[in-house]
Amino acid sequence: MNYELKKAKESDLSKLIVYKLQSIFAYTKEYSQEEKNRIESYVRSHIPIQLEKYKLIVIEKNVVGCVLVEKKDDGVLLDEIYLEENYRNQKIGTSIIKEIIKKNAIIYLWVYKVNEKAISLYTRLGFVICKQTEDRYYMKYTK
Repeated sequence: MNYELKKAKESDLSKLIVYKLQSIFAYTKEYSQEEKNRIESYVRSHIPIQLEKYKLIVIEKNVVGCVLVEKKDDGVLLDEIYLEENYRNQKIGTSIIKEIIKKNAIIYLWVYKVNEKAISLYTRLGFVICKQTEDRYYMKYTK
């Protein structure tokens, strides 16, 4: 499926916030309402700061996801890649990650341990687990 990446604009903030919250809450354990409110507040305040680094994933003029890559230490951090459910499992995310790999020698990312499909994809692409927390792996790709 053909897609293009377009620079996010201020008018995209609400969609980016929804994507970020969905990606957090889809793979995390149950949180108290207080914790959910804290996370939502953080996301709402942090995404505007990162806006210029976000790219929208666009298919046939429709925004179907986003990707955020930031400089990190000796490489880049794939901080977020999100696709709406109807566009998953169509090699779009794989294609985007392969493009990131072509442009960068070192890539880091965090992934929730319960997201087995993503872990499998990252492993196939050459990422290895560097460290872990209770619920996430920190992975690294090196050319």
